[in-house]
Amino acid sequence: MKTFIHNDWQEILGPEFEKKYYLKLHDFLRNEYATRQIHPDMYHIFQAFEWTPFHAVKVCILGQDPYHGPHQAHGCSFSVLPGVKLPPSLINIYKELENDLGIKPVIHGYLKKWADQGVLLLNSVLTVRDGQAFSHHGKGWEQLTDQAITALSTRQRPVVFILWGKAAQEKIKLIDTKTNIVLKSAHPSPLSANRGFFGSRPFSKTNAALLAMGEKPIDWQLPADPGKVE
Repeated sequence: MKTFIHNDWQEILGPEFEKKYYLKLHDFLRNEYATRQIHPDMYHIFQAFEWTPFHAVKVCILGQDPYHGPHQAHGCSFSVLPGVKLPPSLINIYKELENDLGIKPVIHGYLKKWADQGVLLLNSVLTVRDGQAFSHHGKGWEQLTDQAITALSTRQRPVVFILWGKAAQEKIKLIDTKTNIVLKSAHPSPLSANRGFFGSRPFSKTNAALLAMGEKPIDWQLPADPGKVE
């Protein structure tokens, strides 16, 4: 089945889908989905790109790879579907959001409202085996998502890149830090949140940067009712 993204990301990433590395990745994934339990389901691998078109991206929150528990991943970094127990990293993101902007946590982890406002919820690796974190590392996804990051970095309108943790911060080499804003801190996971994530105030800093660019700030308040699932 031919890979296609239904907005202007197709123009950016379409040429990648014809390259040797991606064709090899595609064959690998066909076998993985046929023989193992893989997250997210194959119809939501590119959900982050589908939700937030290239021209609409104002902020990029970069994750590592999808959640590897059942029913968690749906193609967007840190987000989970309604009804799924909040992962520890997302609980900590909500804690920092409350400390930063006074926004009370909601009981779901469906971050579509953020994506709809221009927050690209991008993982550097887009698939994972059930129960095996980073199991699809080095299979080709990084080359594709690096192209996406580079395209955003060189776009005429600047982007706020939020890089949580070492893996995300390694991508800074792809970003023109003279024209874009980069916010770095420890990862929100329980193992590292106390080492610099808490107190980093990424949400208010992002909005300050957007206002300075002449952009509308993000309304980080999620709805109590997550609404229709896509």
